[in-house]
Amino acid sequence: MTSTGISARIYLGAFTTKGGREIVWLQFIVLSAFIIICGSRLSKYGDVIAEKSGLGRAWIGLILMASVTSLPELMTGVSSVAVAGVIDIAFGDIMGSCVFNLLILALMDPMHRARPIFFAAGRGHILSAAFSVALITVATFAIMNASLLPSFYHISIITPIILFIYIIGMRTLYLYEKSVIKDYVIEAAEEREAGITLNKALIHFTLNAVVVIAAAIFLPFIADDIAVQSGLGRTFVGSVFVALTTSLPEVVVSIAAIRIGALDMAVANMFGSNMFNIMVLAIDDIVYTKGPIFADVSVSHGVTGMLAILMSAVAIMALIYRPQRSKILRFEWGTLTIMLIGLLNFLILYLTKAD
Repeated sequence: MTSTGISARIYLGAFTTKGGREIVWLQFIVLSAFIIICGSRLSKYGDVIAEKSGLGRAWIGLILMASVTSLPELMTGVSSVAVAGVIDIAFGDIMGSCVFNLLILALMDPMHRARPIFFAAGRGHILSAAFSVALITVATFAIMNASLLPSFYHISIITPIILFIYIIGMRTLYLYEKSVIKDYVIEAAEEREAGITLNKALIHFTLNAVVVIAAAIFLPFIADDIAVQSGLGRTFVGSVFVALTTSLPEVVVSIAAIRIGALDMAVANMFGSNMFNIMVLAIDDIVYTKGPIFADVSVSHGVTGMLAILMSAVAIMALIYRPQRSKILRFEWGTLTIMLIGLLNFLILYLTKAD
């Protein structure tokens, strides 16, 4: 642990007592609330900045939204690796967030009353889902076969591969979707821009970003204390509690998009966030100086990765097949299957409780 990490641990320790389990959970709830509220506001002001600064409403707007709503994962990952020294919290957050994003997308199916989400969404999302599958597959392979992979200095050979796939994916999505998603981004931006100037958006964006970054720096320390005190292990706590916290800004943004009829924006945000999340693992590997980070994490993250791949595959099949809803339930078979796989992931993590 770095000197900064030790200082943060001492600072947080000032708020705990011998029977401090309740205090630790309270700290986690407070930090989570800051991340959820301020992370959601980041996307709102980020949309305004993208439009009023001339960045554009189409592809750049969606990339900005996906990366901004994933800022908690980025900062939590960097803090976990470089400051707190709890890399399983970082990997649990990223891999768990990929599962949560897909699970949340499935849970939002009843909100789109007209037709099932995967029936109404554009087929262009198959492309972004496929790239997210490719990225998660590469990361999962690295986790489960780290000893077989060469490295350069302390960086795994997988890291440049992840960065390359991400860049190619963004370029491909731009070429394919710049005209397809433009109308949805325009509609959402107009909803968010009312009465907000560029200067106001920049100020609020900066303030909320500072809060998110500060909360994300301390979150791994709290999560580590919870993992130790509860006996649940860092992998479980990172994959469930931390991942849920850092994924909720995406939920708020996607729900808002569905409410204004911009379903494709909600779906694009989830798949785009999963792509960005895996790219964060590459950044984590770069800032982790003890060696290739994939070699030092629990292989249990590989299980989460495989189930995230399976959930993404079901989503791709649903986007192609266009299933109808059940007459009994408000869900169709694709979203029900995704939810069952997500619950299976949590059960496996709980039963294994690996550090």
